[in-house]
Amino acid sequence: MPTTVAVSVPQNQNTNHGVESPKKNKIQVSNTKKPLFFYVNLAKRYIQQRNEVVLSALGMGITTVVTIAEILKNNGLAIEKKVSTSSVTMKDETKGRLVQKAKIEIVLEKTEKFDSLTAVANTESEVVAADDDNHEKK
Repeated sequence: MPTTVAVSVPQNQNTNHGVESPKKNKIQVSNTKKPLFFYVNLAKRYIQQRNEVVLSALGMGITTVVTIAEILKNNGLAIEKKVSTSSVTMKDETKGRLVQKAKIEIVLEKTEKFDSLTAVANTESEVVAADDDNHEKK
């Protein structure tokens, strides 16, 4: 499997020389590193703590980001605030040449019913856990 390394390509002349400072609410998704619901649960936590999450991916990870966003939206936990696409230039280490990769960023924000939906889910899981404890003691 070819490995790629990001190459900084300055778009404008500013003091940080084209390198973006990492956002505290940004999740960079990979389609190979972690299971889908790891990212879904992490995004829920970010939305709960920061009211907003930015899901980002390159190349084949784009479908995973879209799936995560759709799960959160369909469950009433988030609404889509912004979607942006672009391409980034990366160096393919195995071939030693620059390649273009598609990039997506989806910004999701907390819905008004987020807290009530997550409270219901937490209550249901506590009831199941308590029920399991009662069955083990018998």
